Amino acid sequence: MTANTLLRDNLDNTFKSEADRRSQILPAGGQDPDLFDWQEVWYPVFYIEDLDKTKPAKFTLLERDLVIWWDRHTNSWKAFDDRCPHRLVPLSEGRIAEDGLLECPYHGWAFNGDGNCDRIPQQPEGGQAHTSKRACVKSLPTAERQGLLFIYAGKPENAPQVKIPIIEPLESEKWTLFGTFRDLPYDAITLLENVLDASHLPFTHHKSVGNRANAAPMVLEVLESDKHGFTGTWEEGPRRGKLGRQDTTFIAPSLMWHDLTSKQFGRTITAVYATPTRKGECRLFARFPFQFNSAIPRFFIGITPRWYSHIGQNGILEDDQIFLHYQERYLAQALAQPEIDGNYAKAFYLATAADTYVSELRKWVNRYEADPFVDQRLVAPLAKEVLLDRYHSHTSKCASCSQALRNVRKIKTISLAIAAIAWTATPLLSYIVAPANLTLILLGSSTAAIAITVWLICNKLERKFIYGQETPLRNL
Repeated sequence: MTANTLLRDNLDNTFKSEADRRSQILPAGGQDPDLFDWQEVWYPVFYIEDLDKTKPAKFTLLERDLVIWWDRHTNSWKAFDDRCPHRLVPLSEGRIAEDGLLECPYHGWAFNGDGNCDRIPQQPEGGQAHTSKRACVKSLPTAERQGLLFIYAGKPENAPQVKIPIIEPLESEKWTLFGTFRDLPYDAITLLENVLDASHLPFTHHKSVGNRANAAPMVLEVLESDKHGFTGTWEEGPRRGKLGRQDTTFIAPSLMWHDLTSKQFGRTITAVYATPTRKGECRLFARFPFQFNSAIPRFFIGITPRWYSHIGQNGILEDDQIFLHYQERYLAQALAQPEIDGNYAKAFYLATAADTYVSELRKWVNRYEADPFVDQRLVAPLAKEVLLDRYHSHTSKCASCSQALRNVRKIKTISLAIAAIAWTATPLLSYIVAPANLTLILLGSSTAAIAITVWLICNKLERKFIYGQETPLRNL
């Protein structure tokens, strides 16, 4: 065998090994069968439509502060550690420079889409400090799927082999789709536990999307369960069997959905992503795909402004936001007691089959040591005013709601100006046009009254973008 033949064979084997490596599918959560690693997972962090290509955005994933920005040179979203290597200030406070690079706000260091430093303004001509590895910013893999931006938290080389958690039914059929997001003041596991638990719906969400009269025994059955999640079914289904069977899927560690097909409404899916940000906090992405038997609801959903549906969905989230914030603190206290010693089955009294999915989720956490913030303590409970804050937890990060809020405030200003002009001008015109013109007086008064009414409506609407309802509908 010649040296050239040997070299060619070695190269062929190298390329084949690389191709095999790239084609290998790696499980989410790492390859240890007894341990789920929350780092080795793709997570949604933003709806694409809420990102601004002209500005960097901030996000915290598993306690890691990130900056997300649009790289126009590669036409893709980038995610970097949110720290300039120079003086460690957050790059998310910077800008996208005229040449399309991410620029630090402190000294103007600029970085390209690979995280390499392109320029240091303070560097003398001919200097090479920007070429050092110490001048680079660490980059995380990103991907777009189903209208969401995903980031891979673990080893970048594993990202191509790990499947992105998507809602599989959306890939093959046509759906009417809407949804929302919100930063929540409790853990991702607490959120998943809540949305997997359909039995709370009639009580917690009474008068919003539930009705206490529909409460009944629930027989939930887990069909399959392993490290990567579980599936289950509720044969009778909601509303005492009036809507048909409901199937549930949990894809570890952060996606679940309920799937329901009824003769009355068609097929509906309630899907939730729980993206962990830090201990006691997560970002929820809720998606509601529908396949209606009638075109009428599809039409009305299609014409409903996104911001308007978000107001209603924020109200539903606030139905249980306050007590869940306290619940996980009471749970942490209970688990720390010697007689309970970290045993969820002793801390919770899961007395009926309606608790089957909650129990299965907790078994999954224990079985695969799947607490992303193990041994960390929760901060002191937040005040109700903070828990009901909508502006910082949603509106300021939502393109639709933030624009609607700006429009509402403009209309308030204009209507107030019109009312002031009408009230001021009417007596003056009546004095000029003598004798007093009754039609003119009525016109001015009506204009002022309408303008004040518009201001009051907008003022009430403005509050809905900023703060939630202190008394939930179920208690009114």
